[in-house]
Amino acid sequence: MSLTRCPNGHMFSTRKHGNTCPYCHSVVQAAAAGDPAARQIPLPAEEDKTMPYLGETTGIHPVTGWLVCIEGAQMGQDYRIMAEKNFIGRAEEMHIRIIGDNTVSRRNHAVIVYDPKKRNFFLLPGDASGLAYHNNEAVYSPVELNAYDVIQLGRSKFIFIPLCGPHFEWENNG
Repeated sequence: MSLTRCPNGHMFSTRKHGNTCPYCHSVVQAAAAGDPAARQIPLPAEEDKTMPYLGETTGIHPVTGWLVCIEGAQMGQDYRIMAEKNFIGRAEEMHIRIIGDNTVSRRNHAVIVYDPKKRNFFLLPGDASGLAYHNNEAVYSPVELNAYDVIQLGRSKFIFIPLCGPHFEWENNG
C-alpha cells in the first residue's frame, strides 16, 4: 500500500487519491524514484497539526451498532452501522463494504436500517440477485433485528450487535 503523509499530518493512499490529500486538499510532491528521503515528509509542528474537535457532534455520524463477521473471508472484521439506511455490498460506495466474498453482490445485497425515532433495527432485502438470511431464514420483507441475530450474505455470516435502542440513544446523551 502506498501511504503518504500530507504537510498537515493526514495519511492517505496515493494510489487512490494521487498526490492530493483528500482531507485538506494539500498537494504532496511526488518522490523521485529510488530516493527514500524524498518520500519521508516531515511531521508538522504540534501547533500545525489537525486535531479532532469533540465538542459538537455536527457532521459526525455516531455508530448505532455493529456487524461482526463470524464466518467467511473477513472473519473477525467489524462493520459500523449508522442511523437510517446502511447499504451492504462489495462496491466501494456501499456503507458496509464486504470484501473477499464474491458471492456478496456488488451493490445493495441487503440493507440494515436503524430508526432513531422508534429505536429499532431492521434487515431488508436488497435489490440485487443474492439473498440475505436472518437466523437461517431467507429475508423477503423487512425483519426486525435483535442482539446476536445471525445474518448471512453470500458465504459470509455476521453477528448483529446493537448499541442504540431502548436503553441508549445518542440524542439523549449529548
